[in-house]
Amino acid sequence: MGLLSQLNRVVYRRATEEVLGIKLKQLITLEILARNEGCLQQELGQTLMVDSNNCVLLLNELDAHGFVERQRDPQDRRRHIVVITPAGMKALKKAEAKLEELEGEVLANLDPTEREQLRGLLARAMEGQDPNWVCDE
Repeated sequence: MGLLSQLNRVVYRRATEEVLGIKLKQLITLEILARNEGCLQQELGQTLMVDSNNCVLLLNELDAHGFVERQRDPQDRRRHIVVITPAGMKALKKAEAKLEELEGEVLANLDPTEREQLRGLLARAMEGQDPNWVCDE
């Protein structure tokens, strides 16, 4: 686990806004929204493990770029549902491609088969570990 944490830090340090085109936390937020076709703002904050104030600041940045929209929940007008926009999907695809390049650089000592094996093992280890990755509406 220590090596996995070190590898994570290497990627995190190199995955700057200049490299990805957006901040890493923004990329993660857009990934969650793209998977869920909308997410309650409160649940999104819980999934990201940020407090409500930081979630609002993050969403304000994404909203200012036109990457997300906040809509009133028709079942409870006090709540907001956050959805990714077409511009957000475009930014996400671009950032994911840049992150893939970065991962390729970081994992350069592994051949393609080993990279796929590593990805598969990590995905299998994550199964059932994070119930908050999917937002419930």
